[in-house]
Amino acid sequence: MILSTNYNPDVLTCLANLSNDEVFTPPQVVNRMLDMLPAELFRSKETKFLDPVSKSGVFLREIAKRLMIGLEDKIPDIHERADHIFTKQLFGIAITELTALTSRRSLYCSKRANGRYSICRKFRDEEGNLRFRAIEHKFVDGKCKFCGASESVFGKKVRTDLESHAYEFIHTEKPEKLFGNMKFDVIIGNPPYQLSKATENSTSNNAAFASAIYPLFIEQAAKLNPQYLIMITPSRWMTKTGQGVSDEWVDKMIASNHFVEIHDFINSTECFAGVDIMGGVSYFKYQPTYVGKCHFVCHRGDKVTEYSDFLDSFGTGVIIRDPQAMDIINKVVKIEGEYYRENSFGGIVSPLHFYDKSGQLSSNWNGYTKIRDKEHPIKFYLNKRLESEGYGWINENDIPKNQNTINLHKVFIPEANGSTGENAIVLGTPFYGEPGSICSQTYLVIGYNKEYTKTECENIVSYVKTRFFRYMVSIKKNTQHAPNSVYQFVPLQDFSHPWTDEMLYEKYGLTDEEIAFIESMIRPME
Repeated sequence: MILSTNYNPDVLTCLANLSNDEVFTPPQVVNRMLDMLPAELFRSKETKFLDPVSKSGVFLREIAKRLMIGLEDKIPDIHERADHIFTKQLFGIAITELTALTSRRSLYCSKRANGRYSICRKFRDEEGNLRFRAIEHKFVDGKCKFCGASESVFGKKVRTDLESHAYEFIHTEKPEKLFGNMKFDVIIGNPPYQLSKATENSTSNNAAFASAIYPLFIEQAAKLNPQYLIMITPSRWMTKTGQGVSDEWVDKMIASNHFVEIHDFINSTECFAGVDIMGGVSYFKYQPTYVGKCHFVCHRGDKVTEYSDFLDSFGTGVIIRDPQAMDIINKVVKIEGEYYRENSFGGIVSPLHFYDKSGQLSSNWNGYTKIRDKEHPIKFYLNKRLESEGYGWINENDIPKNQNTINLHKVFIPEANGSTGENAIVLGTPFYGEPGSICSQTYLVIGYNKEYTKTECENIVSYVKTRFFRYMVSIKKNTQHAPNSVYQFVPLQDFSHPWTDEMLYEKYGLTDEEIAFIESMIRPME
């Protein structure tokens, strides 16, 4: 396409993101979200909209555009119409002072609501209806009582002259008081996803670092009881793999059946260009007065699949995001019966930190020897990136727990490895763990609670390496981490013989289309 010399791009499509957790929403995505709302909301002078997490002002700006068209017959004068819309219908809370200025510039065409160039003539202060308050966390016993932020990372002494990330909307017990008990018809926005990196020497092991906070914004917005709540968030919560998102919160959200519509993007770059959010992103329409089936739309590149059903129709406690996965699971249920619902492969996969405790036998622990001797007869598999051999030797007294499994035949598999998305490996490579061996926190133990033979363990490895197995894991695994919960949909097998994909496809009666789909998603494991 040849652009004219008068081409003037939308500046909000050009903004660089603050971080992967505070992402600017492109105007085209905002408009797809607004399309989920009834058109009559934009033809009413009484409809009130709130963006409680304004970053660029794009949500309120696009709503203003629709209201300016929708109210043309009711308020013919364009200046009166703009004054009414901006003073009576649109409200926002910025997340920082900078985003407050940016949002006002987008909405009012002036960083000061009462400025010379503001398109609203009725404001008497610089803020207008787009507020920002620099507030502090309320620490109790070292944690913020509102968002759980660590005082040692986000406290005033540490955050001198830096943003505190104490977002006003979720740092109050009475959000209705922020705008004088105003009743909002629509609450819409793109909340921060998790607490951002606070200091130069912060590490991802810091508990405050990994805490998801978008559920707090959803909860707080729901307290205001709008007609509609529309937000865009990471999709990880649907499969209970969201960082810092409690299973209890997910259970409550799914069981409410208040979701009217969800659009789920397996690849986040389809919404946010250049931003890779593990597990994808999704936006939803949530209606507190609605109870029923959800219209679920899965976007995977050019392919769009959809269904209408209760979000947990399978009774698994999670949302099965891909309709094709639902069809395959139903075929497994048909062969395995009700046993499959209660007894999956995950039942033979150990919990995290199976042998290590308080740093003992962690991946960074160096209390092992490189040579086996009488004092160190037990093989210790550690992080293979740290040692060329991938193992050392330890004494039984070095093992804090689960010593009864030392002499079992077992399989070790990395807890965090394997790519996700299109043409993925999904899991790290499993390997046989002989009697007299254990592992660091790098690995999980398969067969820790069973009496398997060496041959059976080798057959387990053959099963894990199949594309079918790893596809069934991918239904829940949306990040690099693979705790035993991600194996929920993988059926147990008879391990007296090896397994191949061809055997599994035949056993569960998969169609040529389903096989092609799995093999397009999962690449072979060498």
